[in-house]
Amino acid sequence: MATSAPLRWDRQIQRRLARGEESALGELYDQFAPLVHGLAHRVLSDSDAAEQITREVFSHVWEHPAEFDPAHGSMRSWIGTLTHRRSVERLRREHGLPTGPEQFGEAVEPSSLEEEVLAAATAARVQYVVASLPQVLRETLVLTYFGGRTYQQAAKELGVSAATAKHRMRLGLQLLASALASETTP
Repeated sequence: MATSAPLRWDRQIQRRLARGEESALGELYDQFAPLVHGLAHRVLSDSDAAEQITREVFSHVWEHPAEFDPAHGSMRSWIGTLTHRRSVERLRREHGLPTGPEQFGEAVEPSSLEEEVLAAATAARVQYVVASLPQVLRETLVLTYFGGRTYQQAAKELGVSAATAKHRMRLGLQLLASALASETTP
């Protein structure tokens, strides 16, 4: 039931956008602008470019709401994918790399730039998922997995037993892995 409410909201927003309701775009912007701007900034390392990508993404959503297909993922995933694609295309243009279908041909070798872009996008997704975890799991993960502490050290800092810290770390990593695995690949 928890998954049906967001899906229902996604479809309602899509219908409202298709009818030209500006308030729907406002709601969508309020909900996802931080995600779009953050991801674009992470990929491009440029606030002005991230703002431009944010405008482009929401303009595209406004003009093409029918492109959203709930069968392929959530509105959040669709908007994230649009953001990622536009950001990568911009980065590739700035570095003189192909941006069209030829980028997938055999003649194009993977570059360190492509690896950097993928790493930045993955880091942004991880950061978003970790930020959405319950606070006790997030704190434990930040201290152990990202902070380099053992679960015993984290337990001391958090004032919990070592077993509790270990359980929180394991659960946090499982939730992180399942969230990342469930995202649709463009």
